[in-house]
Amino acid sequence: MTTGARPSPPAPASIPESAAGFAPASGGGPGRSGPAQHPVSRPVSPAARDLWRMWRVPLAIVAVILLGGTVIALLQPGVVVTGYLDPAATSATGAHAITDILSDRGDTVIRAITPAAAEAAAARGPATGGTGGVTLVVTSPSLLTAAQLDGLARVPANRVLIGPDRAALNALAPRVELLGTAPVQALSPGCDLTAARLAGNADMGGAQLAVQPAPRPKPRRSRRNAAARAALCYPTGGSASLVRYTAAGRVITVLGSGNALTNGSLAHLGNAALALNLLGTHTRIVWLVPGPGLPGGVPGGGAPANGQQSLLSLIPLPAYLVTIQLGIAVLLAAAWRARRLGPLVPEPLLVVVRASETAEGHAGLYRSRRARGRAAAALRTAMLARTLPALGLAPHTGPGEVAAAFSARSGSGQARIEAMLFGPVPGDDAALVALAHDLDALEREVRTQ
Repeated sequence: MTTGARPSPPAPASIPESAAGFAPASGGGPGRSGPAQHPVSRPVSPAARDLWRMWRVPLAIVAVILLGGTVIALLQPGVVVTGYLDPAATSATGAHAITDILSDRGDTVIRAITPAAAEAAAARGPATGGTGGVTLVVTSPSLLTAAQLDGLARVPANRVLIGPDRAALNALAPRVELLGTAPVQALSPGCDLTAARLAGNADMGGAQLAVQPAPRPKPRRSRRNAAARAALCYPTGGSASLVRYTAAGRVITVLGSGNALTNGSLAHLGNAALALNLLGTHTRIVWLVPGPGLPGGVPGGGAPANGQQSLLSLIPLPAYLVTIQLGIAVLLAAAWRARRLGPLVPEPLLVVVRASETAEGHAGLYRSRRARGRAAAALRTAMLARTLPALGLAPHTGPGEVAAAFSARSGSGQARIEAMLFGPVPGDDAALVALAHDLDALEREVRTQ
């Protein structure tokens, strides 16, 4: 079944109440008017109340998510980032036990996580007897850059290197060479160094070390006597895993492995005695702990030096996952409710709908939305579409020419007709009803001439 006759303009009683939705164009140049292009209407911005109604639910959801993430981040306890042989770490690979014992024996242990902090702490330390009052312990020196190693080489303190590579040895222990690696195991001292001899067997190994003879200004001193000044202890595979020598008034100690100093191995064999004998002879120990997760460990990486983290980094991963799920749900809901773009599909109507009912239905929609501007634009556009062909005018004729043609055919003035066809939105419902009557009267005058 099909619909009835084409809908006619709504009767004055059916004209809707107003609400600004679309406003008619107030004139324009040639080529910008015409019934087919709706020259008399243009969109206007929605009211703030409509925007608030549209966005208040999404904004409330976003606010709840942000508030919940912030609360979770603030309630999350602070996590201390620790590394290998870290005095703050109580794990099996940490060094909290040995540093705690050193503190109880009267030594001051200062933990540093950047080379700059270690240099500053060593510079503030006592220097009784030259540099004898400060010891700089560097764990994992292979994680430091060349510039950082050069900075540490200028620190006026004794040095203890644990598990170094060739670059660290060249900068901080120039006489020591790295020959290879060996497994960590129980080894005997094999030297006359007092600290090792008193400790006895210990878990040593790791880097295999050798010592070059120190250059001497006097040729008559043999290299054998110069090399004898260095203590080579805990041999493995023909090479030492602990080296101690003195250079420029500094005592330099190199350990091939730090296993003897860890919490998990400190109570095994003579590990504790060896660690205390090597480190517990000074009043101030600066313990540098670089690592992959700490600043100064790997170039370009690390958390802030003060241990603080950004707000986003404190939000747990489940909060991000929930946010992603909500975002996907919103997108699916938007796709479900969005308009489907495509060609119009005609469908037969089950009943015949009269044109007057269609007009009343349109008027009811306009009335419910208070679209006074859209209703006026619809009346003007429909009237121009019916009368312009009768006047012999093209759809894109300018407002001035259209008003002149209407004035010539009717008895009304051109200014009044132009205001009627292209004027502003009616100010109230009575003005809209009057506009509908005027348009009907003008159309009758033009079409009956």
